[in-house]
Amino acid sequence: MRKSELVALVDMDGTLCDYEGTMARDMERLRSPGDPAMFPEDEEHNPWLRERRALIRRQPGWWRHLPRLKLGFDVLGELQSQHFEVHVLTKGPAAAPSAWTEKLEWCQEHLPGVPVTITMDKGLVYGKVLVDDWPPYVERWLQWRPRGLVILPAQRWNEGFSHPNALRYDGSNLAQVREALARIKERAEAG
Repeated sequence: MRKSELVALVDMDGTLCDYEGTMARDMERLRSPGDPAMFPEDEEHNPWLRERRALIRRQPGWWRHLPRLKLGFDVLGELQSQHFEVHVLTKGPAAAPSAWTEKLEWCQEHLPGVPVTITMDKGLVYGKVLVDDWPPYVERWLQWRPRGLVILPAQRWNEGFSHPNALRYDGSNLAQVREALARIKERAEAG
């Protein structure tokens, strides 16, 4: 079996790096004493909130300095130990073109030698496995890969997400992740 048969795609924001925790910290720094605490889902009803988040994302170095997330690196380690060909697959924000460069720089620092694809549509990228926290991206990818496996690092926005090919990893079920990856590998080896 060629190594390229075992491609695993791993997301960055909310998977390998702590986008939301860093955003929450920076949003809190911009909050006036009278402002209520806001969450990403509140952006739809609050254009000023959307603008604050965009301002933060456009700050030089913001993407490059996102901290690592343990859940994503747990899964990454398992993929590597089972000899999957790992690729980072991340969405490039249209409103922050500098993020594309900084995401690549982040990967070069934290994952030297791992290929990186920055795209506007993750559903178009081939892989046997997708590790991603965001259900809409997961659904789009599975639309074209009915036999693919998705591992979702646990986040509040993917609680309750269910799909027969998706497994939510919360830090306590690494053995389940390991077994699911082994099944994908066996299936690929069998042809």
